[in-house]
Amino acid sequence: MVIFGAAGDLTKRKLIPALYNLKQSNLLSDNFAVIGVARAVMDDAEFRNRLRNDMGEFATEDVDPAAWQWLAERLHYLSGDFDDDQTFARLRELLIKVNAERNTQGNYFFYLATAPDYFARVVNRLGSADLTEENGNWRRVVIEKPFGRNLESAQDLNQELKQVLDEHQIYRIDHYLGKETVQNILIFRFSNGIFEPTWNRRYIDSVQITAAEQVGVEQRGGYYEQAGTLRDMVPNHLLQLLTLTAMEPPASFQADAVRDEQTKILRAIQRPSPEEAGQRAVRGQYEAGEIDGQAVSAYRSEPNVAPDSTVETFVALKLLIDNWRWADVPFYLRTGKRLAARDTEISIKFRRAPFMLFRDTPVDRLSSNRLVLHIQPDEGITLRFGAKVPGPTLKIGAVDMNFDYEDYFGKTPSTGYERLLHDCMMGDATLFQRADQVEAAWSVVAPVQAAWQAGSTPALAKYSAGTWGPKEADELLARDERAWEQTHDLHTRK
Repeated sequence: MVIFGAAGDLTKRKLIPALYNLKQSNLLSDNFAVIGVARAVMDDAEFRNRLRNDMGEFATEDVDPAAWQWLAERLHYLSGDFDDDQTFARLRELLIKVNAERNTQGNYFFYLATAPDYFARVVNRLGSADLTEENGNWRRVVIEKPFGRNLESAQDLNQELKQVLDEHQIYRIDHYLGKETVQNILIFRFSNGIFEPTWNRRYIDSVQITAAEQVGVEQRGGYYEQAGTLRDMVPNHLLQLLTLTAMEPPASFQADAVRDEQTKILRAIQRPSPEEAGQRAVRGQYEAGEIDGQAVSAYRSEPNVAPDSTVETFVALKLLIDNWRWADVPFYLRTGKRLAARDTEISIKFRRAPFMLFRDTPVDRLSSNRLVLHIQPDEGITLRFGAKVPGPTLKIGAVDMNFDYEDYFGKTPSTGYERLLHDCMMGDATLFQRADQVEAAWSVVAPVQAAWQAGSTPALAKYSAGTWGPKEADELLARDERAWEQTHDLHTRK
């Protein structure tokens, strides 16, 4: 494994802890090795010491000295500039040396934990250094988000990468897909006879997908000023969750069979006119507020943020899917910074049962059944249904049935990257986006981007930090006589 950007946050927070967890699960070969590449000047010993210190902060469990020693012996470092051909010539030499030391077969995967501007540049230089040719051994490249800034830039980046790599060598990663609940969506949908027949417009009223964060932009103000929440979260994380929720059953669990069905859903999402897009999208920005009793600053007061910034930190969307299964079923998406809770979930609201039976009883209305797939911070599933309240009169109460992964299967140390890194090594691209998926996802948000750029939408809304976003997001659903489901507290561990 070669990590470009090995001195950065992603490496110490996620990648090295994930590799450590894979070692603890006996999923790494004895011949496995890592080469970190970055500009910072240091040798192997300093690289290992730094990462060992970082493990004390970011590991998901106490670090076993023997397991760490095993991994540390396989960590190597190369200092160099990503725009310098000599860096890649020296990388080639180091790979030959490490192969000889570890008696490896020479299979490489290159992880681009870099700024997006370097994606194509690094791949081009890997190609020039003959490090991407598959002559009996495999060569793969893992690319982080964001993959482009819009449809046109994503198409350009795909074209640049394919001048050097074949599509089967490109692994566009989305760490949300490393979550157990996300991976379980297809199993839950298609292996359970009580849910599979009802997963359609006849029984489902609407779907809500929430990805809420309590944190602000922290030290990423410069990046956020260029990206904003729409680009940062919707074409990748939220639309991936939507496709897994809405897709047709694939013919098999082979990577392309699954991704074919995901891409069909993306292509079936309505592309509204700029005027319609303005009515179906809300953008907001957090102001000063309070979270967990602590005062927090407004977005415009964050480091590296313009004092008059109009960048959105909150997005809410209404999407419609034009196919037989989902016609007229709205999908509501929302995501934002500095919200009331950290919570990622998919909430399925079922249609109400007929009321006729209860007309001459004290029951004045029936509530809807709700199925909630909790993705983070606690992974599990909640099912809400009605039951009779004990007593001499007829009253119906809501009952919540909770399934928690940790309670049933035990706690497994995880950063969310273990499954994805292992799949890349094994050549399983199911949880990675294909070129046509990426472009289809950008085409979904393109009308919203166009409407915002044209100024044909309502002005940027403001919301206080510690709330669930601007009132305009509530109004988006109120127009359809619906409301956001606040279900995060149903599954929060006490």
